[in-house]
Amino acid sequence: MRALEGIKIVEIAGIGPGPVASMMLADLGAEVILIERKTINPNAAKLSQPNNAEFFKRGKQSIALDLKQPEAIELVLSLVAQADMFIEGFRPGVIERLGLGPEDCLACNKKLVYGRITGWGQYGPLAQSAGHDMNYTAISGILAYSGVAGDTPFPPATIIGDIGGGSLHLVMGMLAALIYSQRTGEGQVVDAAICDGNVYMQTLLASLYASGVVGNERGEEFFTGASHWANTYLCADGKYITVEALEPNFYQKFIALAGLSNDTDFSRQYDKALWPAAKGKLTAFFKTQPQSYWNEIFEGTDSCYAPVLSLKDAVHHPHNIARGNFVTNNDLIQPAPAPKLSKTPSKVGKIPAFGEHTNHILAKLKLSEKQYINLKKIGVI
Repeated sequence: MRALEGIKIVEIAGIGPGPVASMMLADLGAEVILIERKTINPNAAKLSQPNNAEFFKRGKQSIALDLKQPEAIELVLSLVAQADMFIEGFRPGVIERLGLGPEDCLACNKKLVYGRITGWGQYGPLAQSAGHDMNYTAISGILAYSGVAGDTPFPPATIIGDIGGGSLHLVMGMLAALIYSQRTGEGQVVDAAICDGNVYMQTLLASLYASGVVGNERGEEFFTGASHWANTYLCADGKYITVEALEPNFYQKFIALAGLSNDTDFSRQYDKALWPAAKGKLTAFFKTQPQSYWNEIFEGTDSCYAPVLSLKDAVHHPHNIARGNFVTNNDLIQPAPAPKLSKTPSKVGKIPAFGEHTNHILAKLKLSEKQYINLKKIGVI
């Protein structure tokens, strides 16, 4: 048994954080019915992959409907009436015009948790503006601290905004609302915005800023690449390693393993006047050998060290293997679910073909044969 078995979710297909959030819920055991567009969206980003690589669809059931037809909306509302959750990621106002807004859905299921995910939120000056991960990260105050001093700020692809600020906060909000619904019988709307989630994730950074540890510009403090003991370094083979020996005992371990304990440039960890010289020496030091050489010396110690790995290499790292952090099928690399639950572990489900479960899903609505034939005839399914 998985944690969310018995929980039913209706999802309107989209891109980005919504599908990943519902994937996480499916990994946890929820039954997710994915409503896919029967017609191709001409404005969809050219990011499509072979169907077997659409990992965000794993564990879901797919039904293809023409949502421009009222009969399709009736079908969706019938499914909503049987569901615990609903997820949509359209620009504010679009889903209402389809007839699937919060009022429509909650009218037929008062216990429903209605999840909405957008970049800017349902209201505010930017609510109707287009945007993507980097834009939301920029306005949240995060992007300013990404990258090294003097270089162009650039965030990790999709991780901070779409997934961190978006998917994870949508899941958290929906699970909290689900608990409330089960206690009271009352559903509600979860307005998850990537921008909001990004701001929320900065609580530690904001605390460091308030205490003066972090300044206004990249490269001023250790947290933004100024120090030698919290940085990345290039190795002889073109690969990189990371060090973040923040605490004094870990710093002493690091410089001891590096053979630098007697070098005066490394004698006072928090003396900023020593940082440029120490960083220069470590830059030259790590360039002398390949990454694998440094792994043998530092990895697995209290020096707060790790190699920078590509996704392909990360799959084969002993720690990721031990933790079961990746799933591979036909040479396709999938991240495994996290966190790990001791009694109700998550699992990776099958990726459905487009509209694969249409008949199975419609059967749950107990449609007559005449109704089914008519839906096919007018092109709803």
